[in-house]
Amino acid sequence: MLFDAFNGDADGICALHQLRLAEPLESELVTGVKRDLALLKRVAAGAGDRVTVLDVTVEKNLAPLTALLAAGVQVRWFDHHNPGELPAHKNFEAHIDTSAEVCTSLLVDRHLGGRYRAWAVTAAFGDNLHGSARKAAEPLGLDAGQLDALRELGECLNYNAYGDSVDDLHFHPAELYRRLHAYADPFVFIAEAPEFLTLRQGYAADMAQAEALQPYEARPSGAVYLLPDAAWARRVSGVYANDLATRHPARAHALVTRSPKGHYVVSVRAPIDNRSGADTLCMRFETGGGRKAAAGINNLPEGRLADFVQAFYATYPG
Repeated sequence: MLFDAFNGDADGICALHQLRLAEPLESELVTGVKRDLALLKRVAAGAGDRVTVLDVTVEKNLAPLTALLAAGVQVRWFDHHNPGELPAHKNFEAHIDTSAEVCTSLLVDRHLGGRYRAWAVTAAFGDNLHGSARKAAEPLGLDAGQLDALRELGECLNYNAYGDSVDDLHFHPAELYRRLHAYADPFVFIAEAPEFLTLRQGYAADMAQAEALQPYEARPSGAVYLLPDAAWARRVSGVYANDLATRHPARAHALVTRSPKGHYVVSVRAPIDNRSGADTLCMRFETGGGRKAAAGINNLPEGRLADFVQAFYATYPG
């Protein structure tokens, strides 16, 4: 039996899409909202089964990964987050690169020799790696309008992954993947798929509300925003953080969203001019993690907001 476990954002979806275009196999899909990272505990695999994991960190899945390997499961892993200590096992195949300018879809693109490059470009735009996206796109000979279309698609796919639960999303990530997987060409998906129109309209409406926000605290080196307990705020938290980072490349950003469960959820973006520090900042807090350029905290207690703000500006003092 084959399992595909993937992050529900643009990078995870586009990474799997590329792989299954190259290796068309039926699999059981395991995914969820962007912050649902402990995916392997939901994989009921046994000896002889194969599991492919995309765009989630090994560190958050080490115990079930170890158990699966011991049970005779073959595991292939593509990711760009800090993995922690990797297991040494004959059944484990790792494609991991934590460089600040790569995403999982670019790693899959590397693995496939660029066979479905336009989808890797889409994912890189969605992960706010605009420079990497444009560099990867150079062999494709795309014009400015086509690049802009892939950027918008990546941002819309990424936008759909943010929420406290799948109830906040426009589409369950597994369903969005299934619908997208019918299109080998991203430009045809943009032109024809009703799902893209839904995401485009939702993105515009939610971003309009985000633009009305004022910073909780702003300094030349960084800005912290507090977002309310509302579905639109949860949906827009990641993409608005990316948008702010793009508009203010010398500044770090943190979006702190109040959860209906009584805590905060944090998205951090390092300055584009210095893509570092986000992972180490967030890992100072329980449930925190990510990569150098972009990281987050899944559960920041309300009473620790001041501690986080202090740590944020200590990391990005200017």
